[in-house]
Amino acid sequence: MRTAVVLFTSDLRVHDHPPLRSALASCERVVPLFVRDRRVAEAGFDAPNRVAFLADCLADLDAELRARGGRLIVRSGEAADAVAEVVRETGAVEVHLAAGVSGYAQARERRIRAAVGRLGGVLRVHDAVVTVVPPGAVVPSGKGADHFAVFTPYARRWAGEGTRDPLAAPRAVRVPDGVRTESLPAREDVDGVSPGLARGGETEGRRRLTAWLRGPVRAYARRHDDLAGDATSRLSPHLHFGTLSPTEIVRRAREKGGEGAEAFVRQVCWRDFHHQVLAARPDAATEDYRPRDDAWRTDGDEAEAWRRGRTGYPVVDAAMRQLRHEGWTHNRGRLLAASFLTKTLYVDWRTGARHYLALLVDGDVADNQLNWQWVAGTGTDTRPNRVLNPVRQGRRYDPDGAYVRRWVPELAGIRGPAVHEPWKLPARERAACGYPEPVVALADGLARFQSARGLDVTRRS
Repeated sequence: MRTAVVLFTSDLRVHDHPPLRSALASCERVVPLFVRDRRVAEAGFDAPNRVAFLADCLADLDAELRARGGRLIVRSGEAADAVAEVVRETGAVEVHLAAGVSGYAQARERRIRAAVGRLGGVLRVHDAVVTVVPPGAVVPSGKGADHFAVFTPYARRWAGEGTRDPLAAPRAVRVPDGVRTESLPAREDVDGVSPGLARGGETEGRRRLTAWLRGPVRAYARRHDDLAGDATSRLSPHLHFGTLSPTEIVRRAREKGGEGAEAFVRQVCWRDFHHQVLAARPDAATEDYRPRDDAWRTDGDEAEAWRRGRTGYPVVDAAMRQLRHEGWTHNRGRLLAASFLTKTLYVDWRTGARHYLALLVDGDVADNQLNWQWVAGTGTDTRPNRVLNPVRQGRRYDPDGAYVRRWVPELAGIRGPAVHEPWKLPARERAACGYPEPVVALADGLARFQSARGLDVTRRS
């Protein structure tokens, strides 16, 4: 009987899984394989929150495979070596893999292709597994253009692309006898996990998606920036780990229809946009996509206050404290905190990106790094010098201060929008709160940024 290996990476599910279904169509036996890749740990990407969420995902994937007569095989080491080892042990003739976009994913694919080829096997790479539209499938009409650098024209083309039909989960998965596996990791064995970290796994992801589409998505267009309302889907960790298929999400949201569903689909489009940028420019994970000749300030006391949620600007501190507690924070909060670090403190975006990746359960290289560059003005933003004013933004998106009071308990006794400017309180009341004074005056931070970029006037949002 012919045997195939399916290497699971950022696609930890059985529903709408083209590599798994293709392998089952061409071979009688399949080895569902996950490799705990040492290169990921060596690169510092094995953050506790993602390792814990991953453990949930692998346990759920194993349970889904066992319900179909199979099981998940877990190995540790370098991915290409582990795949080659399984190919030798089982006599597999094919290896199936979802296409990735990062520089690491592209290099991993090349190494696996070479290793499998030396053993006489074939690597089959599947597009539209991690994204809805494969990177490079739509490109600008200009000569030599390999990706879109501006979101709006990309979104128009993306919306006109057809999507493949989502695939049902297989009914049966037959795994060769005697294939060695390591024990599944467990969340309980991971130290340093955020206390409010959500549960992972395909079962949980599908439950959340169904509940989201059943009702809350209808209000998404008008409430997605409501910090206190917590009116977003919270599906980003499931997209990052692939416990949900982005194709299925878009198809189901479009079937639901309405303004909210359309706005939600647009956010999935943003994710595809960032993936196609990184696929074409892998160095954007660490280098400026559009250099501005910035002379960034060094990581010092102000940046540490930012990390700790002690900047003296309540909405920024609330976002940073939510991040530490949940391993996740509201997208508007992410933007405000990132703008404060890069534009008001004028600290290198890479400093912030590293901190986010150390905590975010949905810490995706494409989305995290390119969103940071967008905010810093070194990425794809067409207004690179905009500065988000945390007081104005707090009043706009947390008008009565409920979000701030939830995450900054020192200020819980301050009612209404006054919570966004605690430095205006009487001195005795300020001292009683125990909340810090602002690390920098907004006007001083703005002037510093404008001077560094050679600007005379910057619009403040």
